[in-house]
Amino acid sequence: MTDRTRDPASLLREVEEIRERALADISGASAPADVADVRRDVLGKSGSLLRLRRGIGALAPEDRKVIGAALHEAHELLTATLDTRERELLDAEPALSAPFDVTLPGLRPGPGTGGMHPTVQLMYDLNDAFAALNFDVYEGPEISSELYEFDHMNFPAGHPARESMDTFWLGGTEERQGAERLCLRPHLTGASVRYMREHEPPFRFVYPGRVYRNESTDARHERAFFQYEVLLVDENMPMTAGKFLVDTILDTVFGRPVRTRMRTGFFPFVEPGFEIDMECQVCAGQGCRTCGQVGWLEIMPGGMPHPNVLRAGGLDPDRWTGFYVNVGLDRLVMMRYGIDDVRLMHSADLRFLSQFA
Repeated sequence: MTDRTRDPASLLREVEEIRERALADISGASAPADVADVRRDVLGKSGSLLRLRRGIGALAPEDRKVIGAALHEAHELLTATLDTRERELLDAEPALSAPFDVTLPGLRPGPGTGGMHPTVQLMYDLNDAFAALNFDVYEGPEISSELYEFDHMNFPAGHPARESMDTFWLGGTEERQGAERLCLRPHLTGASVRYMREHEPPFRFVYPGRVYRNESTDARHERAFFQYEVLLVDENMPMTAGKFLVDTILDTVFGRPVRTRMRTGFFPFVEPGFEIDMECQVCAGQGCRTCGQVGWLEIMPGGMPHPNVLRAGGLDPDRWTGFYVNVGLDRLVMMRYGIDDVRLMHSADLRFLSQFA
């Protein structure tokens, strides 16, 4: 029986089974890694709760509301229980509970120990490269709203990215809508409408910054990470402008031209949209473990702003067009320096940071 044909009572029972099984696994966790496994299996992007949520779209509205409420309640309960168990296990770690002699003299810091974080350094490098091309550098607020991050970006009302499993909604505003439903920005693209409303076209600007996603962390995913977005808007904008933006970014990162390709992709805020790949720098396009033997690595989405996005920015889409490029800045840094775990980028591990001093 598929999710489309299952009755609400069956779905409610499955939510209850997932919740009880997860609570038992959390109670039996003996190490922080065990807690992380439960969090990923139940609350992660491929977790059991999200799979159920994706299957309720065909239900009647009243049934969808009941199942959605049960899923939300289970998600909140399990999140709180996981956090509590994780703190308990961390507090019980011998290394954390060992006595510390505060009377011991400290270590004098040596000369030249400070340095710029590699992500910040790359951000400045890109800012300089685009400033030389007469681009503005724009900065939007980290606390935004559903209006700017989703409504203005042409996200449908039922798009899963609006759900709390992807977006950090601010407490007390979850049940509101539009400008009153506040969140930590899950992407930078919403800032483009702010810029367009504050300036007169044509536009050429970049906007780097940190974004936030409610994700399970691993070697390639973080809950807080940096993006770098570029937007050109003008009359009769050619598609080759997108290739120019991509080449400028990669030339700056690697100091030499890098082969790229653009594949058709779908994103609500662009039409047409593209997935942009670069030739693998490890194997020079011959195929290796890093690129999955295909010779290419996906590095960024891009495309022409959707007419609804231009309208939200106060522009006439019959007159103005443009091209977006959005790149994961941390991912570019990892390729630039051969870093294999994104969690190192946001750690306080001085052994890692001192390499860039």
